[in-house]
Amino acid sequence: MTDEAFSIDKRPLRDLLRQVEDGRAQLPEFQRGWVWPHPNITALLASVSQGFPVGTVMTLQSGGDVRFKHRPIEGATPPPGTEPETLVLDGQQRLTSLFQSIRLGRPVETQDVRKQRVSGWFYADMRAVLDGQTDREDAIRFLPKDRMVRNFRGEVLEDYSTPEKEYEAHLFPLRYVMNPRDWESGYQDFWDFDKEKLRFWRDFDEEFVRRFDRYQMPVISLGKNTARQAVCQVFENVNTGGVSLTVFELLTATFAADEFDLRRHWKEEVKAAWEAPEYRILKDVSNTDFLQSVTLLATAARHEEAVTGGVPEERLPRIGCKRKDMLELSLDEYERFAPLVVQGFKGAAKFLRQQYVFDTRFLPYGTQLIPLAAILAQAGQDAQSAGAQAKLARWYWCGVFGELYGGSTETRFSHDLPDVVGWIRGTSGEPRTVETAQFAPGRLLTLRTRNSAAYKGIYALLLKAGAMDWRTGEKAEITGYFDESIDIHHIFPKAWCHAEGKDPDLYNSIVNKTPLTARTNRIIGGNAPSDYLVKLAKSAETTAEQVQSHIRSHLAAPEHMATDDFPAFFAARKAALLGRVAAEMGKNIADDLVEYADAAG
Repeated sequence: MTDEAFSIDKRPLRDLLRQVEDGRAQLPEFQRGWVWPHPNITALLASVSQGFPVGTVMTLQSGGDVRFKHRPIEGATPPPGTEPETLVLDGQQRLTSLFQSIRLGRPVETQDVRKQRVSGWFYADMRAVLDGQTDREDAIRFLPKDRMVRNFRGEVLEDYSTPEKEYEAHLFPLRYVMNPRDWESGYQDFWDFDKEKLRFWRDFDEEFVRRFDRYQMPVISLGKNTARQAVCQVFENVNTGGVSLTVFELLTATFAADEFDLRRHWKEEVKAAWEAPEYRILKDVSNTDFLQSVTLLATAARHEEAVTGGVPEERLPRIGCKRKDMLELSLDEYERFAPLVVQGFKGAAKFLRQQYVFDTRFLPYGTQLIPLAAILAQAGQDAQSAGAQAKLARWYWCGVFGELYGGSTETRFSHDLPDVVGWIRGTSGEPRTVETAQFAPGRLLTLRTRNSAAYKGIYALLLKAGAMDWRTGEKAEITGYFDESIDIHHIFPKAWCHAEGKDPDLYNSIVNKTPLTARTNRIIGGNAPSDYLVKLAKSAETTAEQVQSHIRSHLAAPEHMATDDFPAFFAARKAALLGRVAAEMGKNIADDLVEYADAAG
């Protein structure tokens, strides 16, 4: 945005409120509702009455290429179909508060300090204003809708329900502050033009009333050619104390200008398509995630069209899904690619089931779903062959065990889509994600909680290896689907390891953990493996050999457990896990026993 893209000047408050009233100034649809409690409004009124600054208003000139659905400021009722000249980006709370309290002419619908809805009128205590001792905020009162003050028993303590009672109490209703002459005339009539009262009014008029009429507010005006991205950035910069404006909200307002309800489409068309139990892995996919996948396809299409059109490489539009890219998404592009992305996410859920990732608790990277859905959407049937699925799985596990999706990921997404689709179709070599992914053997020793993607990845690989419950022999994937109590537990129990003086950095690592049901884990308890293996066989009413077979399905060596040989067990399982990781990544991973052999012993 250049220096010429905006202007700064001062405008009379009176004129700004007129624009609010007749609809020349309205709000973009993405602006949130008015929420100020009445003490905040009192402070605002007090500041204006003293000529103090209350901040700037920022507006966007209407009529540019970027169109937003709009609505009147709360309380204003311009004629239906009124098109605004400007949209208020910053200053909504102040303009709404001032409009409702001094120009609307009906009770202000606001909140009390407990955020309970209340309705009432603002008054100025004329004597308190002029006594020179009362703080201006204390001189402004908020009275109930019926203008009667009651105690907790409902008994009327003060009654200002008629103009005569206002005159007698010297309470000036702020709804008249911009046009006070009728109230002034009634006040003078009530006091029979008493000279002292006339002088009192003149002092109050000069000290309080005229301050509103003369008040000017700084207004920053953005030109109608301001880009959508700039509007979003400006809005967030000036609303640092509130909730950030999301791309989804801004696009909702933009698409609404063309009568497309993005919010409804997200809820009723997109999310509804994933309600079946087999898509539960998608429950945490956000509207922004979805938009990123759509944007990847849209920018890829622009890129391909430019290539076909002979655009030089240095001028080709980029493939991406950063904030700027999403804000440039057109409604036509959204309607074209959104259905494909819905199917892409459904395909991603199916793919993840094939990789034994069933539950969001054990989903290594939610962010990796974004390029995965886009890849499946663009590749279509090309991604369904066995060879394509093997390539897709290798890319996926390289991302997981290379731990490549934990930070800023948009650039990786922009590489993944063309790289993986080209790889699947045989038009390009290994994706950059596959090439750069590395897994150090020592990383297994530092995986201790579900906070890391690689930890969750190991869990999935154990399920993929056919891990069975040690007691029942049921596949852990089946048990986990029907029994929420399955979790990762120690193989050599923590209490036993502690008593034996084993290194906690080793026995608390994923090498010494595996998915077990809560009941099986209770049988294990804190006992030595040699003891609990006997208990498991007895509880399962089966042979020790059968239990050992179940244990081997977890890539664990029961012969070392039977002799409570933690060092031998640890070395064998670490090697087995590394073998599985290497196989999924398609990489050679050299183990180094020296780094932990002494500690394991």
